[in-house]
Amino acid sequence: MSTAETLTAPVPTQKTNTTAIFIIGFLFFIFGFVTWLNGSLIQFLKLVCQLESDVQAFFVTFAFYMAYFFLAIPSSMILKRTGFKKGMSLGLLVMAIGSIIFIPAAQQRSFPLFLTGLFIQGTGLSLLQTASNPYISIIGPIESAAQRISIMGICNKIAGIISPLILSAVLLSNAKELEDKIETTKDQAAIEQLLNELSGKVIGPYVILAIVLAILAFALFKSPLPEPKIEEEKTSAASTTDNKTSIWQFPYLLLGALCIFLYVGVEVLSGDGIGIYGSAMGMPLAETKNFTSFTLAAMLVGYVVGIFTIPKIISQQTALRVSAILGIIFSVGVFVTSGYVAITFIALLGLANSLMWPAIWPLAIDKLGKFTQTGSALLVMGIAGGAIVPLLYGALKNVIPNHMAFFVCLIPCYLYILYYALKGHKMGKK
Repeated sequence: MSTAETLTAPVPTQKTNTTAIFIIGFLFFIFGFVTWLNGSLIQFLKLVCQLESDVQAFFVTFAFYMAYFFLAIPSSMILKRTGFKKGMSLGLLVMAIGSIIFIPAAQQRSFPLFLTGLFIQGTGLSLLQTASNPYISIIGPIESAAQRISIMGICNKIAGIISPLILSAVLLSNAKELEDKIETTKDQAAIEQLLNELSGKVIGPYVILAIVLAILAFALFKSPLPEPKIEEEKTSAASTTDNKTSIWQFPYLLLGALCIFLYVGVEVLSGDGIGIYGSAMGMPLAETKNFTSFTLAAMLVGYVVGIFTIPKIISQQTALRVSAILGIIFSVGVFVTSGYVAITFIALLGLANSLMWPAIWPLAIDKLGKFTQTGSALLVMGIAGGAIVPLLYGALKNVIPNHMAFFVCLIPCYLYILYYALKGHKMGKK
């Protein structure tokens, strides 16, 4: 017999779980609101900072999502010291600091400063994600974890639908008129004035965001959120964690981290990249600024389906298989069509992507025992896929046709996700 430290819910009562789900659900709303502002920011900063290419514009997502790669493991260390509730409160405060940096960035129209603010926001979110995802997985049976994460996904995507609409309405309400003025005005001083006025519009929303995040940090610190405890749990000789000394001895976890990397890559590409794809086909900014919300609306539909079907009708593995197959079908649809039909297929990728995170996460951390926290941090590092895949698309579209660049970035990812759903999640499990 051996012992293993595992995270367990502190009080296995329905009241405690309901309270925890409500609080974590609200946090996922905040995640979504901040994360999916990036779709509008890409197009806004491309105009305000007069960026020369889409590759530069996609550094918005690169700066934001690379924070997860660098900060996930340190986040797990911080959580061991602070506990989950204090750690998440700290994450909200860090996000508030990142939002404040938008003030000098807007005043100077400095793209590097904007990226710095985004990286700091991502830093705070990496701490929140490292805590909240394993938390929501362990407050009930692992078999229904995908269902609970689907509820979190609904909170996340409702916010994601709302946030780009709000930001684009504030920042890009007269985008077409401004673009025309910049193109027709020969006086550089007049152009600078127009851009400075537009840049200043971002200050108000991000000041409000910083204040709200700071208030939420205090409220969470004082909330009744139950704190998971590290317990000594007796396990049998056949336990998955017996004779294991590190997370590198769990193949299904490592394959799951790569699966998360590729999944987040295609999710961000279909959500934040849909506007750039439309612009490349000649669609006006007045229309493309709202495209992100279409993808997120499709994801919302998928999450609702997940709540009612997992695990009662289909398993997490089946949901992942179906999602990967849909991703392949819709990717082909994007490739063989054009115009608004292609945009519709990109938006439908949101439906294909919706149940991937809820399914991959519990499959990858199942039976990790004392390695649960570190394994979760490794999965959070995989969120860096949102930095790499869109940037790859931005680079490829400069050398090959737009629709082909998009297709090349999507298909390998969905094929691997299908492999993980079929075989990868079983590798190394007893």
